[in-house]
Amino acid sequence: MSAFTAYSADALSRVLGDIREAFTAHGFVKGTWTTNKPRSTDQNAISHAWYAQLATELRDDDELGWKCYCKLHHGVPILRAESDEFREAYDAAIKGLTYEQKLKVMRLLPVTSLMSKAQLSKYLEAVQDDFEKRGVILSFPLEAAA
Repeated sequence: MSAFTAYSADALSRVLGDIREAFTAHGFVKGTWTTNKPRSTDQNAISHAWYAQLATELRDDDELGWKCYCKLHHGVPILRAESDEFREAYDAAIKGLTYEQKLKVMRLLPVTSLMSKAQLSKYLEAVQDDFEKRGVILSFPLEAAA
């Protein structure tokens, strides 16, 4: 199985050539693609800085615990709303679990790593809004925004 990213016409031509070559060799190809831009490392750095800030300010959980909470409460709803494949898999395997079991699953289940740049922006805004209501101001760290 091969994955690809094409940011130019030349790169797309190479991908199409690879697909054509695989089809010639095997008589079959199967694939998917997306036009969603990948999330940025800045967004990823922001989310992890926020989990650390939450662990420092709200001491009822550690960084991993807050990450799992945010993934479950904010990431899962975004992916369930925007991805039939994610919603079907989540509903079949996880939806019926207890809350505590779902939090444990969040330690292993990819959520934010499946998100596009736009989805991760929506996630960060949702996390920010959630904790602002609790009196925690999650700001954009300068080192992540640089």
